[in-house]
Amino acid sequence: MNARTHGEMVDFIWSICNLLRGPYKRNEYRKVILPLTVLRRFDCVLAPTKQAVLDAYGKYAKQSESLRHEMLKRAAEQTFYNTSRLDFQLLLDDPNLIAQNLNAYIAGFSPNVREIMERFDFGAQIARMDEKNLLFQVVRSFSSLDLSPARMDSSQMGYVFEELIRLGAEQANEEAGEHFTPREVIRLMVSLLLTSESDLAKPYVVKTVYDPACGSGGMLSEAESFLRGHNEDANPRLFGQDWNDDAWSVCRSDMLIKNHDADRIILGDSFTADGYSGWTFDYMLANPPFGVEWKQQRWFIENERDTQGANGRFEAGLPRVNDGALLFLQHMLRKRQPVEPDGSGGSRIAIVFSGSPLFTGDAGSGESNIRRWIIENDWLEAIVALPDQLFYNTGISTYVWVLTNRKEDRRRGKVQLIDGRQFFEKMRRSLGNKRNELSPVQIDDLTSILGNFADGETCDITDEDPVNHQPRTQPRVVSKVFANEDFGYRKITVERPLRLSFLATAERIGRIETEPAFMKLATSKKNPGPAHDAEIVKGELRQQQLRDLLDALADRTAGQLIADRDEFLARLRLVEESQQMRLTAAERRAVVAALGERDPSAEPCHDKHGHVPDPRLRDTETVPLTEDADEYMRREVLPHVPDAWVDHSKTKIGYEIPFNRHFSVYEPPRPLQAIEADLKMLEAEIAQLLTEVTT
Repeated sequence: MNARTHGEMVDFIWSICNLLRGPYKRNEYRKVILPLTVLRRFDCVLAPTKQAVLDAYGKYAKQSESLRHEMLKRAAEQTFYNTSRLDFQLLLDDPNLIAQNLNAYIAGFSPNVREIMERFDFGAQIARMDEKNLLFQVVRSFSSLDLSPARMDSSQMGYVFEELIRLGAEQANEEAGEHFTPREVIRLMVSLLLTSESDLAKPYVVKTVYDPACGSGGMLSEAESFLRGHNEDANPRLFGQDWNDDAWSVCRSDMLIKNHDADRIILGDSFTADGYSGWTFDYMLANPPFGVEWKQQRWFIENERDTQGANGRFEAGLPRVNDGALLFLQHMLRKRQPVEPDGSGGSRIAIVFSGSPLFTGDAGSGESNIRRWIIENDWLEAIVALPDQLFYNTGISTYVWVLTNRKEDRRRGKVQLIDGRQFFEKMRRSLGNKRNELSPVQIDDLTSILGNFADGETCDITDEDPVNHQPRTQPRVVSKVFANEDFGYRKITVERPLRLSFLATAERIGRIETEPAFMKLATSKKNPGPAHDAEIVKGELRQQQLRDLLDALADRTAGQLIADRDEFLARLRLVEESQQMRLTAAERRAVVAALGERDPSAEPCHDKHGHVPDPRLRDTETVPLTEDADEYMRREVLPHVPDAWVDHSKTKIGYEIPFNRHFSVYEPPRPLQAIEADLKMLEAEIAQLLTEVTT
């Protein structure tokens, strides 16, 4: 079935919504369209073995339920069956009992199909359409659809399901991209993940594939197609989980029709109800939702981190609560198979991210710590930048991360970045935000670039010249290889000494009145009464003593500027002795704060640890891990501020992947003569327009 026929099928199915107008709002159409499409697909798949199932049902009616169930599946040649004599055509024979018969038909399915229809809550829609006299017309329209495997293979049926989900999500003003990924993106991910695998051609090889956000199952289906395309005897085992009822129902339906174990598609939240806790898989793929909060799961996730540590999924850290994408990656990394001493085992992962996980988060943040954990353990193999406007629900830039715990020898300690942003073709018709697509040739090219593992590999890229806006073709670097440590950096804290000068003038002495420690003296925490009043009086007396002390200090220093804190404190102590008064530490700090001012010409302040840092002059510098921090200070900082030093106790290690910086292309500015010529031409055009208006 070609793409045009597939599109026509989707348009026809969606056109049935015209029958629902009035009783149904636009955002409710999918409640009818999606389950009936699934039901009609089941009906068409079971049609060739319908009579065999009915015969087996009569033959084994008195046998045990488990035996009858197995014999009926065998008769249906599927992992599901229907024991009702009805089908879509027979339902039309009695319009007056259409609702009753449709419910009976659904009840005749095996339990695995009935569970799917229950998740769709289709019984409520049957009653609603019957009440509005719509049910017969809708069922009749669907009965004309040929959704048999001979007409539509599993891949094409997957396209139809996904397109219906997208259209339904658009009508409901939801994000369709939360449920599925464009098929050509999935093909690229699968190709990047599996092409390098050397054992896929082994007879009857068994491979497990897992998607923790499987949606309608597109990634699992494409992985299966790839494996069987390279080895028709391969035995892929597909596993998935999703918490959206509609997407889960479609995925589970697809698994049933393909004779996979549909019980391996689990409904639930992968974070809080991990259906595969303790499991490991050969391959894992995912397209987690972009920028989705994990606030609802926060308690569970933080509790697992705090209580299980390295035995849990989130030992590396937690990203900010408004984007849980990196949580999915940690979840998947926990399910890798161990690498055996002979080099066998291990897992490979491909996951789609927005640009945020590349660089969001400063050194020491959750995101940075997760990147550090991944890169320092040498699990990141490659990142491929995809074209923008590739997804249905967003036009932003996206990236495929490829990870493994069994790198080839040539890749150990290295990460390959591939710039695929210009590998696209324009679509003739946009689908939501999707205006670009990857061709099979471009998928092969990107896969080859990954396999070549060449630093500085170039391709001829055609884009638009920014000057004349004409197409141009020129070589561009599309692959770069970096050492793991190239993405790491130290965030060092650069301190400079606190320098204070002191002056005992009336203006500065007056500042003591607003110092918290001074003001606190004339307060009391006691309840109102004699004791409270006595404490207030005592505090006010102490305040006056401080005022007298500072007046005495002013007389002794006679307006002299003291540019050394140690000298100032020594003189203050002499005045204290003369006044027969001893300041508390808090009072002394208040005096220093009132009479002192920052003065770059003053002597540095000291304490028992050495120079006292000035918080206002504190700065940070980012130093690559590949460079010595002290050498960096000598070259970049000390020539400008010779008194600076590094507080190594505050140093943090960070990791980021500045993809755009590594592939930025310098575009020289236009010549001044060309700009001037354009301006003159515009002036002439404006003058001509003005002439036409005034004449």
